[in-house]
Amino acid sequence: MRGPTSRPWRRRHLGTEADRATFRTLHQASLASPALRAGLTADSAQRSIRHLRSLLGTPALAITDPVSVLAWDGAGQHHADRVPRLVAATTEAGGTRSFERADLPCTEPGCPVRTAIASPLVVDERIVGSLLAFAPYPTAGLARATDEVAAWVSSQLELAELDASRTRLMEAEVRALRAQISPHFIYNSLGAIASFVRTDPDRARELLLEFADFTRYSFRRHGEYTTLAEELRSIERYLLLEQARFGDRLQVTLSIAPEVLPVAVPFLCIQPLVENAVRHGLEGSDAGGRIQITASDRGRECVIEVEDDGIGEDPDRVRRALAGEPDLDAVGLGNVDARLRNAYGDEHGLVVETAPGAGTRVVVRVPKFAPGVQV
Repeated sequence: MRGPTSRPWRRRHLGTEADRATFRTLHQASLASPALRAGLTADSAQRSIRHLRSLLGTPALAITDPVSVLAWDGAGQHHADRVPRLVAATTEAGGTRSFERADLPCTEPGCPVRTAIASPLVVDERIVGSLLAFAPYPTAGLARATDEVAAWVSSQLELAELDASRTRLMEAEVRALRAQISPHFIYNSLGAIASFVRTDPDRARELLLEFADFTRYSFRRHGEYTTLAEELRSIERYLLLEQARFGDRLQVTLSIAPEVLPVAVPFLCIQPLVENAVRHGLEGSDAGGRIQITASDRGRECVIEVEDDGIGEDPDRVRRALAGEPDLDAVGLGNVDARLRNAYGDEHGLVVETAPGAGTRVVVRVPKFAPGVQV
């Protein structure tokens, strides 16, 4: 009897040539995209131009800003000094232009850079640069391809501008939040510290150090995100200072799952909720009250809850505060809600449960991992 035989391994069919060409195109685009998403700079142009030239299959390619060459890839770089004239003509035309041999005179034998197709790069209806494809002779196919690649590059630069605008907006929101928090808290904290200077100097010194650490964290200028551990550490300092002011009237309970401490959260997104609990929950109550802060692991999410047993609030007033009415948003609930939605999507906005005389509970759901979110 003959034993089992093995068939020789054969490479699987990888699709048609059209399939492979599509894959190559998408692959080159994916390689160019990360650099372009940083905006149009000499560095991003240099890192993306080789992949863009592979897309077009031209002997040379140039990327420019409105006046000068940012990057050149391929042959014929001795023509770079003529590019500003081509860019000016392209900007004036406001669309893709073809340039003939007369526009690129050359004495070097065999130079493949004899004609050019130039397409503007447009962001927010502004021409921010140009993409120039060079070839021995012009073709309608190259003109269409250059126009399409320039449109794709423009879309990536548009996304980069949106990212930059989003970052500027987030920074402005954090600055606004600092302005809302700082005056009230600083005056009360310094008053509480001053009350211990004579009666308990050691405690006054400890509170002053806590105050310094708290303000250093709150007014830091780097990073859109922080870890939950850092945010909670700042909250503990805040509560120590408030307990110095309220004494036994303020009772605090923390229940934090250790596994969620490294989770990245938007900077100053939990602290305002705690301040809201102190200000709106306890300051109006002669008997004081209790604040409970919990952070739990819920699979793909970290769920943070801040609850007080204070005087509560009118739900309609809370809805208006979350909608951004500045006169009602004394400690930035709308600010925090907007930043959470911007970072994670609308489904991750604040959930506020409250009613007059029933206390307040605020719930924050934060994904453990989210694209673009890192400390």
